[in-house]
Amino acid sequence: MPGQDGIETARKIRESDSEHSAIIILTAYDWGDIEQDALKAGVNGFIPKPLFASGILYEFQQAIKNNKNNNQDNNHNQDDNFTLDGRRILLAEDMDINAEIMIELLDMGGMTAERAENGQEAVNLFESHPAGYFDAVLMDIRMPVMDGLQATVAIRASSHPDAKKIPIIAMTANAFDEDVQRSLQA
Repeated sequence: MPGQDGIETARKIRESDSEHSAIIILTAYDWGDIEQDALKAGVNGFIPKPLFASGILYEFQQAIKNNKNNNQDNNHNQDDNFTLDGRRILLAEDMDINAEIMIELLDMGGMTAERAENGQEAVNLFESHPAGYFDAVLMDIRMPVMDGLQATVAIRASSHPDAKKIPIIAMTANAFDEDVQRSLQA
């Protein structure tokens, strides 16, 4: 990326949020040359371009599994039977076609999605459900009424029991440095 590469971005994410974020590098290049540096920087996985549903679903599974293991109070950090089947995802996406594609991908992985068409709806849906209802949030950054960053801040500031620990995965077509920095701040 111009100005700052993905490995440096991962380092900065780990400095500010060492345990709550899954970091996945998306690349069209062979990551063998950077793999060791990326892992040292705190990267959790790699997805090759072009994107395939199976790769996205696998990395999604790993992110949720790792978050589940990090939040356990016991020492059983390996769950060989971990599955995405039955997981509920809060999908915040204002574009119908994007939501349709993402819902189909999640369905292929055995997950169900509840859609919010803007950030305010996402906050309301999150807060109206009991603890443990949603397993993750897929949050579009640019939405009407309340954008994804504002919605993320509102969710994290909420008194809901899952507010501080639920994985929130940012989605944006604009992956510029300023978007990354604003996402980290949120």
